[in-house]
Amino acid sequence: MTNHALLCFPDKSRTAVFLRREKRFLVEVEMDGDRVWAHTNNSGSMLGLLRPGMEVFLSPAANPKRKLPFTLELVKPFGDWIGVNTLTPNRLLKRVWEEELIPEMHGYEDFKAEAKIGDSRLDARLDGPDGSFWIEAKNVTLVEDGVACFPDAVTTRGQKHLAELITLAGQNVRVGCFYLVQRPDGECFGPADFIDPEFARLFYEAVRAGVEMLPYVAEVSEEGIGLGRRLQVVQT
Repeated sequence: MTNHALLCFPDKSRTAVFLRREKRFLVEVEMDGDRVWAHTNNSGSMLGLLRPGMEVFLSPAANPKRKLPFTLELVKPFGDWIGVNTLTPNRLLKRVWEEELIPEMHGYEDFKAEAKIGDSRLDARLDGPDGSFWIEAKNVTLVEDGVACFPDAVTTRGQKHLAELITLAGQNVRVGCFYLVQRPDGECFGPADFIDPEFARLFYEAVRAGVEMLPYVAEVSEEGIGLGRRLQVVQT
């Protein structure tokens, strides 16, 4: 769809060598011969992605006084860059709306992040003359046999989000889920029933209820993140 970065990495972003992960949100890397701790906001397992000795890509902290001076953005476990920053889908969603790259998002004039509806808070609400479109955004880094899969670990939070979307769809509210596949080898998309069968059950219940599933492959490079091709959803 586009080969240019919609989200560009900041100056002073740089590569390093991955050594290990600790306590979910910490990674140790080797940089210029020194061991450095960096932050990762990815609470998932990052199944199959964290390999000692592989190249990684880090962005500098916006606050120079932050204890951890870098954030893990990309990993390269087997040849291609894979994005692991879980804030990327939310940030990219707004840029995609601004550039009118997803047909389902056309015609909406306003974008509100972290919008509240009833007891739920979703990642985005688009507003236009014909009403609103509520969207939840998810980060996908797991691919099995060509199928991009979510989640990579059991997620009660993700189950809750799907249940909320199903309820809203039953109230004739337009709702969708934007799945950003931050690796190039996904050929189609589906829920990871071999990891979280309850999420998979809710996923297909949501599809039947009218929740719009929007899985797209990200264009990932050291320049930044762009939007690539759309994937078909695996049918049951």
